[in-house]
Amino acid sequence: MAALASDIGGTFTDVVLVADGRVHVAKTLTTPDDPTEGLLRGVRRVLADAGVAPGSVDRFTHATTLATNVILERRGAAVAFVTTRGFRSMLALGRQARVEEERYDLAFSPGEPPVPLTHTFEVPERLAADGTVLTPLDEDAARRVAERIAGLGVAAVAICLLHSHVDDVHERRLASLIAERLPDGTPVVISSEVWPELGEYERATTTLMSAYVGPVMAAYLRRLRDRLSELGITAPVHVMESAGGVLPAELAASRAVYTIESGPAAGVVAAAREGARRGLTDLISFDMGGTTAKAGLVRGGRPGVTHEFQVGGTGSFGGRRPGTGVPIKVPAIDLAEVGSGGGSIAWVESGTLRVGPRSAGAAPGPACYGRGGTLPTVTDADLVLGYLDPEGLGDLRLRPDLAEEAIARHVAKPLGVEVVEAAAAIHDIAGAQMGTAVHVVTVRRGIDPRGFTLVALGGAAPTHAVGLAERFGIRRVLVPARCGVGSAAGLLHADLAIERSRTFLARTADADPAALEAVLADLETACRADLGVRDAGGRADLGTCGAGGRVVRSVGLRFAGQAHAFTVELVPGPVTRETVDAAVAEFYARYRESYGIDLRDPAELTVARARVSLPAGAADVRAADAPRPAPDRVRRVWFEGAFRDVPVRERAACAAGERFTGPCVITEPQASLLVPPGWTGLVDEHGAVSVEKGDRR
Repeated sequence: MAALASDIGGTFTDVVLVADGRVHVAKTLTTPDDPTEGLLRGVRRVLADAGVAPGSVDRFTHATTLATNVILERRGAAVAFVTTRGFRSMLALGRQARVEEERYDLAFSPGEPPVPLTHTFEVPERLAADGTVLTPLDEDAARRVAERIAGLGVAAVAICLLHSHVDDVHERRLASLIAERLPDGTPVVISSEVWPELGEYERATTTLMSAYVGPVMAAYLRRLRDRLSELGITAPVHVMESAGGVLPAELAASRAVYTIESGPAAGVVAAAREGARRGLTDLISFDMGGTTAKAGLVRGGRPGVTHEFQVGGTGSFGGRRPGTGVPIKVPAIDLAEVGSGGGSIAWVESGTLRVGPRSAGAAPGPACYGRGGTLPTVTDADLVLGYLDPEGLGDLRLRPDLAEEAIARHVAKPLGVEVVEAAAAIHDIAGAQMGTAVHVVTVRRGIDPRGFTLVALGGAAPTHAVGLAERFGIRRVLVPARCGVGSAAGLLHADLAIERSRTFLARTADADPAALEAVLADLETACRADLGVRDAGGRADLGTCGAGGRVVRSVGLRFAGQAHAFTVELVPGPVTRETVDAAVAEFYARYRESYGIDLRDPAELTVARARVSLPAGAADVRAADAPRPAPDRVRRVWFEGAFRDVPVRERAACAAGERFTGPCVITEPQASLLVPPGWTGLVDEHGAVSVEKGDRR
């Protein structure tokens, strides 16, 4: 049997097939008008290379930026939003933080709300913070609202009532009344189902985005399944969710907001696995593709997870700065992302060189692709500097003459410098911007990156990774085999997983362990039901995950009176007073580590969470193939302000245990590893290259 994984990015679509322990990969240009076209092109290629029949594929795992792009480009479904009377303007008011250059923009505009007021409605009802009914739901008013919504012809409805995270009775009744007036199958999404936690604004935006993206995601996944079926692949489709697990396609469609960080999460999962294989537990995942660069942290062998992030945020805050985008409260691997990738466009503005976030994308792509692009990009600069092989990436041949022409016209001439100087400046600025992402997940959080290993993933990452490591004093860079399709490879090993939560507000000193245990047990049962884990009687099977899967329980903790909470994992086993005390001690330690303040003030619980995961059953991968002889080459490469003739090796020609010393370039079909002077590399039995800082000679 065989397993397939695919990752659709802004520029390239990566496909990985594992069959009989052997790995086959394909990197094709993304087809924005129909992403499935580029994906299927890659699938056909790997199946042909492996000689595998489509019907032999028993697992298909997919990562996509669809949810993110739908939100950023505002091309989601037409949605109506319903809330408690008096809160109709909540989304329009929102929150906005002016950061970086926006601080000085006298014409600054906060932008339009995600749903216009014409599609926003309110109903008379009110719950108190403890769930007490202050005003019963006015069902006649609710029916009138339902009629108005039906007249709009919307594709989905989002409902978020005040304090519904405590008691969902009003939300569920309102949803049923609205559904009666809408065509069958129209999604009516309620906040108490999507994310029942404190904070009506964040709960509202999360629910709204789930309704906004859901119909688009459902249509896309149906089309993907149909096209795979036409090809002969009938395996179930699993979609990567933001926290590093995968969801069945049906669940991903109904909870589309969980897939917003789908692609980037796969890269961190891959980095953690590559580190674990070598006994490395503290890692920085650096994933650079054609459009963006992402950095994530792995500590103790586990990726960090956040429970609130921003979509469409601005500034160099990796999407975590409150008020710079649409807040989403679902579990997601904690990432920092900057608009600096291989396809990032360079231009001159008021005498200053700028790089990104605008991207040439897959169409037309960088100038050197020869597909009609005329604007210079980071890839063009790397090609001019000799870092990339003109023979290209797989089937794609690169044109140095077109790269030089684009840089000369748009950068070198406006700045009054030579083409090579302009290319070097583009490369350096891109590297500095990528450093921002690493800075966000380490230094800004009080973490010294020097003791970490940087793991390079993505087609453009190996060209920039060692230079990035030098900026932070990191002395080891790990470049896995087939790093150019690293995120897709990570999908093969992602577990089937889901997380649920519920508000549990109590002072830790007064918290009832039995009540917390009951809430967590209910959440676990709901998670198992989501994943389709049931016993012979149709009930959620309470034993399966304990025997063959993993359950992680956690709680939100904060100091009484504060707004921000830390997520603290509970020790395994039934909740006792000792369990709560241990969580509080961990919270104090985390607070001290993050803020440098050692407080022991009273703490309170805010939320209970349970995450259930089932093992992926990923196929084993054999050690790297025996090296294939290839002639050594020499290429002129820009190092330390001058061109130097340096050796160029093909990765496939490197044997396990082989060492090499920089400066040199190691090439493969999907990536090019740049090893500067003072660094040495070692190839392991799996084909990965570990590059370490040595003494300069």
